[in-house]
Amino acid sequence: MGYVSAVPVPQPRAARVGGAAASSGGRRSLAAALLLGALGATVVLLSAGQIWAEGTASVGGGTVPVEADGGTVTGVPTALAIVGLAALVAVFAVRRAGRTLVAGLLALSGAGAALAAFLGASDADALDTEAARITGDTAASVAGLTHTAWPYVTAAGALLILAAGLLALRYGKSWPSMGGRYERSGTPRAARKATGAGAGAPAASDRPEDLWKALDRGEDPTHED
Repeated sequence: MGYVSAVPVPQPRAARVGGAAASSGGRRSLAAALLLGALGATVVLLSAGQIWAEGTASVGGGTVPVEADGGTVTGVPTALAIVGLAALVAVFAVRRAGRTLVAGLLALSGAGAALAAFLGASDADALDTEAARITGDTAASVAGLTHTAWPYVTAAGALLILAAGLLALRYGKSWPSMGGRYERSGTPRAARKATGAGAGAPAASDRPEDLWKALDRGEDPTHED
């Protein structure tokens, strides 16, 4: 009686292509979210320190220039940008429902910062308050009030944070977690199974900065063994 040896069945080409496409999509969404979130927060923090409104106030028969930066007009964009940065990092530290909640916080921080910046683009109260402080006259008001483009730059940066949050909500479930390399016992999990050509490969790190390095090398940091 003869024996029939087991012959490995090749994986269908469509399945391989589909898996590669999903992996590529996860890698691109991860890189895009990190880039958009970090860039957006940087833009908000920098532009919030610029002059948003300016004008003149009457004092002693003359006029003095009055200016108000973004922080004087509203501190909301700056605060929410910091929250967004924290959420961008935290999204890699949590899993499942926790990741969805943090991704939602990231999106909301961007939306809130954008709204506050748009509202601040037409604000006049901050400049009147500044005029009263400079002149010592609580009834002082500003003449020739003008607004700069910086509130809109701030809003644009906030929309980048919002986009990062939306990407995290859509694709975040496939992204790696900082704690994914550790079992409940606290011991590191092997990055590769001890079989095939991948045996002995160094363990991958899940820190955000190492995810960037992996993407630069063309590796897929979203792959889990």
